[in-house]
Amino acid sequence: HRHLLELLRRTTVHGESNSALIIGPRGAGKTALLNNVLKDLREMKQVRENLLENPFLSGLLQTSDKVALKEITRQLQLENVVGDKVFGSFAENLAFLLEALRKGTRSSSCPILFVLDEFDLFVHHKNQTLLYNLFDISQSAQTPVTVIGLTCRQDILELLEKRVKSRFSHRQIYLMNSFDFKQYMKIFKKQLSLPAEFPDETFAHKWNNNVQHLSEDKAVQDVLQKLFHHTKDLRSLHLLLMLAVSAVTAQHPLLSAADLQEASRQHSTDAKANIVHGLSVLEICLIIAMKHLNEVYDGEPFNFQMVYNEFQKFIQRKAHSMYNFEKPVVMKAFEHLLQLELVQPLERPSARAQREFLLLRLLLDSRQIMDALQLYPNCPTDVKQWAASSLSWL
Repeated sequence: HRHLLELLRRTTVHGESNSALIIGPRGAGKTALLNNVLKDLREMKQVRENLLENPFLSGLLQTSDKVALKEITRQLQLENVVGDKVFGSFAENLAFLLEALRKGTRSSSCPILFVLDEFDLFVHHKNQTLLYNLFDISQSAQTPVTVIGLTCRQDILELLEKRVKSRFSHRQIYLMNSFDFKQYMKIFKKQLSLPAEFPDETFAHKWNNNVQHLSEDKAVQDVLQKLFHHTKDLRSLHLLLMLAVSAVTAQHPLLSAADLQEASRQHSTDAKANIVHGLSVLEICLIIAMKHLNEVYDGEPFNFQMVYNEFQKFIQRKAHSMYNFEKPVVMKAFEHLLQLELVQPLERPSARAQREFLLLRLLLDSRQIMDALQLYPNCPTDVKQWAASSLSWL
């Protein structure tokens, strides 16, 4: 906090440009740290005299440099200044925006903090032009600019091009969820407990006593331990507690261990496996064919023609309950799986590419498929047997 605050203070007060990355797992508090530093920064007297512009970009939303530049223009409120001007390059456009914010000398120029959330996604932009230009400006002595990236990727520096890396300051701030299970239990109690100023004192006392008993319950501890080992992200804990608290009613005013166990079951349901429950038997068969191809070719990519051939083998040798569909019908079912994102193409298909030979990858593993089949309503026995069979029947 102290390190980041000093970094941004020097940008705002002394016009020093810089760049830094805040790295840590999801839920470690990267955004909370930055927001806290910005809040403290704005309370400083020197900073208030030299207002900090703060464009915020997210790799999930600004998926290309063009979109990012439009968003920077909008957030800096420079749409009128840009107007219908045509720029020769990205760098020229960005330089014009920063020039428009200048108020004279470097020390009185408007300091700008660029925040790039999901920083690793900006790395995949064409030629990393946005990152190159931002880091390049943060090294020049013209406009005071600091670039802060937030990312979960520990190997982020390996993903940067050489020219981008050479312009980055290599300042890295690492955050970790370092609390143990004992502290996790304290957080659990604190999140669930009602505050002292709660209007109904009697109910608050009852509720808080119940929370204390829950924290000592072995079943509750097992639920929380399972979640703790899966992820220390406190947002996951909040979601679990929200699901549990939504079971509270006037007739059932206090939480029970069973509520938390049910919430844990809902919380850990596999979304992709749930999609499988709504598929047709033909689509299930195609997924099983892909599962067998993954086993035969050890996870190598496949194409529709290979899946169709595998399905035909099953129809001819094993299936008694399955109708042999025409190839266009099978193709339509396969395209539905693509739309549901259960299957993913390795690269964006071109208009002229033959769909049958497009390389694909299945986004379900064997365990997910087998678990989903157990719960699939009225699944034909020979289809289940085919899914469970080893490679020996081929």
